[in-house]
Amino acid sequence: MVTDLLRFAINYALSKGARYAETRYHLNSETSIILRNDRVISAGITQRRGIGIRVMYDGVLSFTSTSILSKDSIREAVDKAILYARTFTNRVKAKRGLGEAKFGRAKYEAIALKDFDSKPMDVKISELKELWKIINKSVKESKVASFAVIYSELCEVKELMTSDGAWIQSKIPRVRTMINFVLAHPQRGTAQRILDFGESGGLELVEKWRMNEVLEEEAKAVERVLLKGVEPPKEPIDVIIGSEVVGLIVHESAGHPMEADRIWGREAAQAGESYVKMDMIGKERIGNEHATVIDDPTIPGSFGFYLYDDEGVPARARYLYYKGLINEPLHNRWTAYIYGVESNAAARATDYASEPIPRMSTTYLEPGDMSFEELIEDVKLGVYIKNYMEWNIDDIRWGQRYVGLEAYMIRNGEIGEPVRNPVLEITTKAFYSLITGKTKDLRFHPGICGKGEPSQPVPVWHGGPDVKLSKIRLGVAPR
Repeated sequence: MVTDLLRFAINYALSKGARYAETRYHLNSETSIILRNDRVISAGITQRRGIGIRVMYDGVLSFTSTSILSKDSIREAVDKAILYARTFTNRVKAKRGLGEAKFGRAKYEAIALKDFDSKPMDVKISELKELWKIINKSVKESKVASFAVIYSELCEVKELMTSDGAWIQSKIPRVRTMINFVLAHPQRGTAQRILDFGESGGLELVEKWRMNEVLEEEAKAVERVLLKGVEPPKEPIDVIIGSEVVGLIVHESAGHPMEADRIWGREAAQAGESYVKMDMIGKERIGNEHATVIDDPTIPGSFGFYLYDDEGVPARARYLYYKGLINEPLHNRWTAYIYGVESNAAARATDYASEPIPRMSTTYLEPGDMSFEELIEDVKLGVYIKNYMEWNIDDIRWGQRYVGLEAYMIRNGEIGEPVRNPVLEITTKAFYSLITGKTKDLRFHPGICGKGEPSQPVPVWHGGPDVKLSKIRLGVAPR
């Protein structure tokens, strides 16, 4: 029935004079469990489904949607989209088109080895409650001042059809668990840690993550830093950045500023601007030969996984920065037309009521060829910032600041005592220019990335290797 409705929408839009028509059935379902300490705050199932419709009429791209799956509702939505486009036809200074692209006709899904319904809800809740017992057993001198768990089982089902010949059916199940805890000590203050697990697949992932063991290790590490952490050195030193921090940095300082709509200026009043200008692409350098940042939706198991974007274009790896060169922005077909290039399949929509816009998927710094031991062996005095407690970045994605959580001194190539609240404050160019070494280990971390107005949260992965930066002066955040 859905396929027939999509085909009807395409044919009706073309009959009304649209030069291009696109229609997407989009179903988002979620089972969620939220705990505070060992108490269930909420548990439930939500579902949101409908059909989004875009038309290109006389050089104006217009979008509407409907949650009613009937021909009458589809007809009304298409008429509304045409009306919107006609209204703005005489007001648009420069008529637009859609960039050239290859299109797919395919059906695919991310496989869940263990279905979500293979385990009863009460068993899932009981297992999550165990995390509260584990963290309280893991700390000795501090107190667990706050503890929360957000567990989600997500399933995204889509069917896309366009007048250019694309026809894509997809199903992507995802699992995510976020754990937030705060440790407190009467003399040493507080420290907060957020653990985030997320991949595409089924309940087999929960077993793979070993959350009980990870939480115990993390709680002990945070307490160690809280009780015994010293201030970082004040002089310039070598700084080793862990993959969790590296992933966040590349997401914020490579992924966002290389979104084509942001570079062009469409996002200026919504998600922000970019330091990148159109005439810099393929010409200016932002870093050295170690600075290659890739965004790849096709990595199996990734939280932002897809094989075709929401315009039916086959996905591929996009090299945002290539050996320091500002290389390739993230495009949908609309921005590709403006830039005079082909779309590279970055069009994503959060749900049926949202238009596809350029988005990240899995963004990471290309790994190197060193082991961690080799990375630190020649460091006489340095700091290893394994993960972070807080961060911020400016509107154009240039100046940024990261406060480390679990961090350690490095002395003569050996990991030493914990360091409390080291602050890395750096520009985008400085970060990518000061990399002197990278490990070969590539690790990823999930996130929900927000963009657009209304906001469009989408699942993403970001990551990278451990990275060495030369001669950095660290600050220290107040306790």
